[in-house]
Amino acid sequence: MTEIDIRTDDLRRPEIAALLARHLDHMFAVTPAGSVYALDLDALRVPAITFWSAWIDGELVGCIALKDLGGGHGEIKSAHTVEQMRGKGIGRALVAHLIDEARARGMTRLSLETGQTDHFRPAQELYRRFGFVECGPFGDYGPDPHSYFMTRTL
Repeated sequence: MTEIDIRTDDLRRPEIAALLARHLDHMFAVTPAGSVYALDLDALRVPAITFWSAWIDGELVGCIALKDLGGGHGEIKSAHTVEQMRGKGIGRALVAHLIDEARARGMTRLSLETGQTDHFRPAQELYRRFGFVECGPFGDYGPDPHSYFMTRTL
């Protein structure tokens, strides 16, 4: 496979808006509305969040974001690989990139929220391969039967 180009993104390209809209539509299709914590474009455009897009040969293939929760704690947000590119290492590359960036910023912990159902098992397994373990709610999250929380130290 061609090299994956991961770059900090300003969220202004129409391809990014379309990818995030598909991501949100997908989350609402597989998760009850009150349990969807995916962020839209406006919610991602805040100083505490850095967003990266992944490209192969000029084609947008995925994205991921890092939210600074303060106190050395970061949260993975908006991790998504386009459906036809899943299983090709893009998610691994994005998570590895985000972990490296979090370390470079002096963060000491990373956490995330994903879904609880079988649909989300591949994501859970990906994070486990990076050393994430199950944990309780963190940050502003509360208990949610549809959420699965994971964390790891850096």
